[in-house]
Amino acid sequence: MRKVKVVPHNPEWNALFQTEAARVKGALGENTIAVHHIGSTAIPGIQAKPIIDLLVEVQSIIQVDEQNSPMVQLGYEVMGEFGIPGRRFFRKNNPNGIRTQHIHIFNHSSAQVLRHLAFRDYMIAHPSDAKQYSELKCQLARQYPTNIDGYVDGKDSFIKTIDIKAGQWKALQADQQSTT
Repeated sequence: MRKVKVVPHNPEWNALFQTEAARVKGALGENTIAVHHIGSTAIPGIQAKPIIDLLVEVQSIIQVDEQNSPMVQLGYEVMGEFGIPGRRFFRKNNPNGIRTQHIHIFNHSSAQVLRHLAFRDYMIAHPSDAKQYSELKCQLARQYPTNIDGYVDGKDSFIKTIDIKAGQWKALQADQQSTT
């Protein structure tokens, strides 16, 4: 049973992301196009579970399946698609068994890449929505201290609402850039 722990934003999370991104790039090699910091630890000022989420864009998702061994050598557990078609998911715990990283790998052309990046960028650009998300996460962590499924389910409708807003916001930004 995993405890649900939400903590204040830690400015060191970006450095932890940078270090892990370099290690993952080394493991996945030339298949890697980009590594992005996503999830709540990538949004300054909000509370988050202290787990660094990395989104990796690759040229070939099939090639990732052939690169499981180097990821295992980095301490990752191979989870396959883990509920999202077209994704390869890896997770890592520290020596005390506490989760420290999640890696979400997609082909560079996946709509999931755009969705995750739009969510992160929207939240950074809209601090009032980010604050609401932070407050919701704290409330859910208190409500479900030992029930990760309850915590995740409790965030679902808020995330879906922000996904819609973020998609519209990104489309508007793209339209504005194309007219300038």
